[in-house]
Amino acid sequence: MKKELIMLGPPGAGKGTVGSRLSVIWGLPLISSGDLLREHLKNETEAGLNAKKYMEKGELVPDKIVMKMVEEKLAEPLCEKGFIIDGFPRTISQAEMLDSMIDNADDTRVIYLSADDDFLVERLSLRRVCERCGKIYHLVNLPPLKEGICDFCGGNLVQRSDDREEIIRRRLEVYRQLTAPLIEYYKNKEILYVVPGDGKLEDTISEIRKITKW
Repeated sequence: MKKELIMLGPPGAGKGTVGSRLSVIWGLPLISSGDLLREHLKNETEAGLNAKKYMEKGELVPDKIVMKMVEEKLAEPLCEKGFIIDGFPRTISQAEMLDSMIDNADDTRVIYLSADDDFLVERLSLRRVCERCGKIYHLVNLPPLKEGICDFCGGNLVQRSDDREEIIRRRLEVYRQLTAPLIEYYKNKEILYVVPGDGKLEDTISEIRKITKW
């Protein structure tokens, strides 16, 4: 039986951080739609270039672009025992597409990380990313040893264009309009669990492990 965890929550709620920690604990691959998109952007693929205009404005990338990337990833051998998904699905139509790819016999859980807007804006606006290796830092919670320089590769740390406050608030608005209905969707399927995303990381991890019993 596959173990499949879907991480939901607004931008900045900590889906990637929590997913990364659980990936190590459970030995399951973490599939991030955001990382997939950025990989395509870096490689200047057709999908990446098409997605770029939406990401820079804080808007959701169209389903057909994201779905193709996710489907290809889930078909890889590393996902045979299960996976953790971060940042997908973001719409009801994407959730329905994902449902068609998941066996009903699999152990599927959906975790929603909750947090208020002001907390999310502060967290995201202070995030910095290495332009060379993609390592993520936070100026308060996870600062680099040397200001503006990546600890791992020495690359320059930059603020992503979609991490500016005005774009963040636009992303949150888009989220509420288009993504929030997923809460009801998965609640009706009785596989949704709400966990605070603004507390200590270890508390969040502990709560999720209690829920899944994996």
